[in-house]
Amino acid sequence: MIQFSPALQEFLAERHLATLVTQRADGTPHAVPVGFTLDGTNARVITFAGAVKAKNAARGGRASVTQIDGARWVTLEGTVRLLTDAVAVQKAVDAYARRYRPPKVRSDRVVILIEVDRVMCNSGLK
Repeated sequence: MIQFSPALQEFLAERHLATLVTQRADGTPHAVPVGFTLDGTNARVITFAGAVKAKNAARGGRASVTQIDGARWVTLEGTVRLLTDAVAVQKAVDAYARRYRPPKVRSDRVVILIEVDRVMCNSGLK
Protein backbone atom coordinates (compact mmCIF):
# COMPACT_ATOMS: atom_id res chain seq x y z
CA MET A 1 0.00 0.00 0.00
CA ILE A 2 1.40 3.37 -1.04
CA GLN A 3 1.46 6.05 1.65
CA PHE A 4 2.41 9.68 1.19
CA SER A 5 4.38 11.49 3.89
CA PRO A 6 2.79 14.64 5.35
CA ALA A 7 5.33 16.77 3.44
CA LEU A 8 4.49 14.98 0.19
CA GLN A 9 0.74 15.31 0.81
CA GLU A 10 1.22 19.04 1.31
CA PHE A 11 3.26 19.36 -1.90
CA LEU A 12 0.67 17.38 -3.88
CA ALA A 13 -2.09 19.67 -2.59
CA GLU A 14 -0.36 22.78 -3.98
CA ARG A 15 -1.46 24.13 -7.34
CA HIS A 16 1.19 22.95 -9.80
CA LEU A 17 1.13 21.51 -13.27
CA ALA A 18 2.85 18.24 -14.06
CA THR A 19 4.19 16.21 -16.95
CA LEU A 20 2.19 13.14 -17.93
CA VAL A 21 4.11 10.38 -19.70
CA THR A 22 2.22 7.62 -21.50
CA GLN A 23 3.38 5.08 -24.06
CA ARG A 24 2.60 5.38 -27.74
CA ALA A 25 1.63 2.24 -29.67
CA ASP A 26 5.27 1.85 -30.77
CA GLY A 27 6.45 1.99 -27.13
CA THR A 28 8.00 5.45 -27.30
CA PRO A 29 7.16 7.97 -24.57
CA HIS A 30 4.55 10.68 -25.10
CA ALA A 31 5.07 13.53 -22.60
CA VAL A 32 2.66 16.43 -22.17
CA PRO A 33 1.95 19.09 -19.54
CA VAL A 34 -1.23 18.47 -17.55
CA GLY A 35 -3.12 19.33 -14.43
CA PHE A 36 -3.86 16.30 -12.28
CA THR A 37 -5.67 15.38 -9.10
CA LEU A 38 -5.52 12.54 -6.64
CA ASP A 39 -8.20 10.07 -5.60
CA GLY A 40 -6.53 8.42 -2.64
CA THR A 41 -3.19 7.50 -4.14
CA ASN A 42 -4.49 7.25 -7.71
CA ALA A 43 -3.62 10.09 -10.07
CA ARG A 44 -6.33 11.39 -12.43
CA VAL A 45 -5.98 13.48 -15.57
CA ILE A 46 -9.06 14.75 -17.40
CA THR A 47 -8.90 15.03 -21.16
CA PHE A 48 -11.03 14.36 -24.24
CA ALA A 49 -11.53 11.00 -25.91
CA GLY A 50 -9.63 11.86 -29.09
CA ALA A 51 -6.45 13.04 -27.35
CA VAL A 52 -3.26 11.07 -27.97
CA LYS A 53 -2.79 10.64 -24.21
CA ALA A 54 -6.30 9.15 -23.91
CA LYS A 55 -5.65 6.72 -26.76
CA ASN A 56 -2.37 5.71 -25.14
CA ALA A 57 -4.07 5.17 -21.76
CA ALA A 58 -6.82 3.10 -23.36
CA ARG A 59 -4.17 0.57 -24.43
CA GLY A 60 -3.11 0.11 -20.79
CA GLY A 61 0.47 -0.32 -19.76
CA ARG A 62 2.18 2.15 -17.47
CA ALA A 63 2.25 5.92 -17.10
CA SER A 64 3.57 8.58 -14.77
CA VAL A 65 2.95 12.15 -13.68
CA THR A 66 5.80 14.33 -12.42
CA GLN A 67 5.22 17.52 -10.46
CA ILE A 68 8.20 19.82 -9.93
CA ASP A 69 8.74 23.08 -8.12
CA GLY A 70 12.36 24.16 -7.79
CA ALA A 71 14.22 21.45 -5.87
CA ARG A 72 10.98 19.73 -4.86
CA TRP A 73 9.71 17.04 -7.19
CA VAL A 74 7.64 13.88 -7.19
CA THR A 75 6.93 11.23 -9.80
CA LEU A 76 3.88 9.01 -9.38
CA GLU A 77 4.05 5.91 -11.56
CA GLY A 78 1.73 2.96 -12.11
CA THR A 79 -0.63 1.08 -14.36
CA VAL A 80 -2.85 3.24 -16.51
CA ARG A 81 -6.39 2.88 -17.76
CA LEU A 82 -9.04 5.07 -19.31
CA LEU A 83 -12.32 5.77 -17.51
CA THR A 84 -15.34 6.81 -19.53
CA ASP A 85 -18.28 6.36 -17.15
CA ALA A 86 -20.15 9.55 -16.29
CA VAL A 87 -19.76 9.23 -12.51
CA ALA A 88 -15.97 8.81 -12.65
CA VAL A 89 -15.66 11.64 -15.17
CA GLN A 90 -17.76 14.03 -13.06
CA LYS A 91 -15.80 13.18 -9.91
CA ALA A 92 -12.52 13.91 -11.71
CA VAL A 93 -13.86 17.15 -13.25
CA ASP A 94 -15.04 18.34 -9.81
CA ALA A 95 -11.63 17.59 -8.27
CA TYR A 96 -9.86 19.38 -11.14
CA ALA A 97 -12.10 22.43 -10.67
CA ARG A 98 -11.20 22.56 -6.96
CA ARG A 99 -7.44 22.30 -7.59
CA TYR A 100 -7.14 24.46 -10.70
CA ARG A 101 -10.28 26.02 -12.23
CA PRO A 102 -13.47 24.73 -13.83
CA PRO A 103 -12.57 23.09 -17.16
CA LYS A 104 -14.43 23.78 -20.38
CA VAL A 105 -17.56 21.68 -20.77
CA ARG A 106 -17.03 18.80 -23.17
CA SER A 107 -19.31 15.94 -24.11
CA ASP A 108 -16.34 13.69 -24.89
CA ARG A 109 -14.56 14.05 -21.53
CA VAL A 110 -12.63 11.01 -20.24
CA VAL A 111 -10.29 10.33 -17.33
CA ILE A 112 -6.81 8.87 -17.40
CA LEU A 113 -6.33 6.96 -14.15
CA ILE A 114 -2.89 5.97 -12.92
CA GLU A 115 -3.02 3.36 -10.16
CA VAL A 116 0.14 4.49 -8.39
CA ASP A 117 2.49 1.71 -7.27
CA ARG A 118 5.78 3.62 -7.28
CA VAL A 119 6.63 7.01 -5.82
CA MET A 120 9.94 8.77 -6.41
CA CYS A 121 10.66 12.16 -4.86
CA ASN A 122 13.37 14.39 -3.48
CA SER A 123 14.56 13.55 0.04
CA GLY A 124 12.70 16.46 1.67
CA LEU A 125 9.35 14.94 0.68
CA LYS A 126 10.00 11.35 1.81
